[in-house]
Amino acid sequence: MSDKEAAKAYWKTNVRIILWSLVIWALVSFGFGILLRPMLSGIAVGGTDLGFWFAQQGSILVFLALIFFYAWRMNKLDAEHGVGEE
Repeated sequence: MSDKEAAKAYWKTNVRIILWSLVIWALVSFGFGILLRPMLSGIAVGGTDLGFWFAQQGSILVFLALIFFYAWRMNKLDAEHGVGEE
């Protein structure tokens, strides 16, 4: 595989990881916290409904989890393509 093809494969995988992370983040923060809140109102979490929990805490926790996932996955991807930190 040439350097150009390897770089293209690296960035294609990187962009795919970013897009999936953004989709998950949008679904959790905007979808569960705002759009789907009426459907989630019957489920109680910590004394409040699940939609309110996602709007106040859930989206932040998912965002933090996505940051750690992205860092872990990019380290793995960097190692696979030989561009990792020494």
